[in-house]
Amino acid sequence: MNHILSAANSKTIIERVEEPLEWSHIGEFFAGKKQWIIENQFEILVAVAIGTLIYFALVFLCKYAKSYAARLDDPLRFRAIIGRTVGKTGYVFILILAIRLVTGFANTPSGIERIISFLFIIIAAYQVAVWARELILGFVERRASEGEDHSSETLVNAMAIIRLIVTISLFAIASIVVLDNLGVDVTGLIAGLGIGGIAIGLAAQGIFSDLFAALAIIFDKPFKRGEMIQYDDTIATVEKTGLKSTWLRSVTGEKIVISNTNLLDKEIINYTRLEHRRTRFKIGVIYQTSPEKARNIPQILKEIVEANNAKFIRAGFISFGDSSIDFELDFDIVSDDFEVVFEGRHIIGLEILQKFNELGYEFAYPTQTTFTAGPDGAMVLPYPEGGYGTRD
Repeated sequence: MNHILSAANSKTIIERVEEPLEWSHIGEFFAGKKQWIIENQFEILVAVAIGTLIYFALVFLCKYAKSYAARLDDPLRFRAIIGRTVGKTGYVFILILAIRLVTGFANTPSGIERIISFLFIIIAAYQVAVWARELILGFVERRASEGEDHSSETLVNAMAIIRLIVTISLFAIASIVVLDNLGVDVTGLIAGLGIGGIAIGLAAQGIFSDLFAALAIIFDKPFKRGEMIQYDDTIATVEKTGLKSTWLRSVTGEKIVISNTNLLDKEIINYTRLEHRRTRFKIGVIYQTSPEKARNIPQILKEIVEANNAKFIRAGFISFGDSSIDFELDFDIVSDDFEVVFEGRHIIGLEILQKFNELGYEFAYPTQTTFTAGPDGAMVLPYPEGGYGTRD
């Protein structure tokens, strides 16, 4: 019985091997395409000619755009960015695009047309990723380099990281699009990428926090290298902005290194970008100053300020102090140079001192006056005649 079954199975296998179904299908396929070529010779020749013209025209356009962008003085102009993007078009994409455009004219069989469409989708997905990367990086670099040195170390390092992130993201999206068009279920892949990204973000959140803070400094430009800033009670000049931290030089000479995240969490005052700086003087004169002389103080202060090329804002009485009649002076020195402001404040302060001395105004300082009284409570001189009294 077993011999009979084995013989039967062997016969079935031999019949399957010798069955010429696949070869016949292939032969039919090529025979059909041969018939298509014979019947559409003219249309195919015209399609090839048109496709060739399209290919060389697009190649010429891409080369011209690339050379035009290279000739521009500023490589970050909009036209330069667009030119470089067009110049990144691949020859394979141009070829498949030219073929795709002329397939309909040549009455292309459905089988070949599906193959062309399939290849076009794959190549086009990655070509769009290349275009998108060039545009994004071009505009990001343009925004980041406004007012900055294009070759600065921070900008170069930041752009390298941005290029890596953008490239991985865009080509991952292109790959998912291709797989989806191939009929692959990409739901699990997308979920896996999302979970993996969250895990990496949580593991390196400190590093990413400082990195994105550095990018915020580069793009928003709250300060630049060489500018003087203040946060909390620290006044310092910016020496370098890195991807992890910012280096400062305090006015007293110490070198300060602070993380970018910590620095941006604080209120930052940028002194360098002030068009003018306001100075306020509080001036106290003694209570023995007569009302007539006190009324003249605001006008005197105004004349001193305006005589030294500063902008007078206001001056006037503000309070009765413990030991003085208090006035306040506000004025602006129109300059973004702190040294000029410091010198102007110095000159105006000394002018006020000199003018008050010339006019007989006395500056107040904390004092106490002692008055004495007799046994009956009547006020007497601090040192009554006859000494301090006698003892029986």
